[in-house]
Amino acid sequence: MPPASDALGQVRTLFISDVHLGTPDCQAALLAKLLRRVRPERLYLVGDIVDLLAMRKRAVLDKDQQALVARVLRLARSGCEVIYIPGNHDAAFRRLCGLKLHNVSIERRAIHTTGSGRRLLVSHGDEFDTHVRIAPWLLKLGDGMHGFILSLNRWCNRARGMFGLPYWSLASALKRRSGTAQRYVAQFEEAAMRQARLEGLDGYVGGHIHQAGFRVEEGVLYCNDGDWVEHCTALAEDAQGALHLIDWQGQILETAPRHLMPRPVPAATPDAVTPEMAGA
Repeated sequence: MPPASDALGQVRTLFISDVHLGTPDCQAALLAKLLRRVRPERLYLVGDIVDLLAMRKRAVLDKDQQALVARVLRLARSGCEVIYIPGNHDAAFRRLCGLKLHNVSIERRAIHTTGSGRRLLVSHGDEFDTHVRIAPWLLKLGDGMHGFILSLNRWCNRARGMFGLPYWSLASALKRRSGTAQRYVAQFEEAAMRQARLEGLDGYVGGHIHQAGFRVEEGVLYCNDGDWVEHCTALAEDAQGALHLIDWQGQILETAPRHLMPRPVPAATPDAVTPEMAGA
């Protein structure tokens, strides 16, 4: 990923996912700092915001996490349109889809139209797990190692903080060197872009895999906003409709290609949406 550039200006839309509130690895304080710097007109919470699976064992939000929840609710009350799309770690909230609670709309998925006319499918992304062809035992091993690496990441950054050094993701550095992890990411991206293409859309926005980035295939744009346990990144749409990956300071890390022609809206067909995406 290229080095950060100038800070972002006015933000039309902000996408964040994989905050994992309720876990010790949640970087709630850094996300709260971003939300103090950036005031979006619309905020998408793209799944795994609350880690209900982890909270079965430890149902506690620390002070930073409580403050983050309060900040999001203040945004919703102050006129920011907030859309919550639950993921696999907060899947219990999917039974609330279609409702609006505390000015937060809960939806299974969304179609977002950017200021430049791009139509993007927005979902958490766990529905594409069945499209990833990796041996199950490797996935289980990876899950176990991931938890261990996150623990190391936590201690590493405490030590860095003592020396005044900025946040750094050990997990991300190791993931980039893993062939299995990169194959998983590539297959996930391809599945997401296939779904967007099937629906006649210009692209896809999601989270789930904790791997921020952009990819373009056959005129379809893939965007992943990252996470707030490893990378501390978000996806921001500026006033002109351009899409940027930003860090917790609001610095631009990467910008999506700007010259994708919007795809024509297809005639509705019964097969336009797969059962997974329809929430069946």
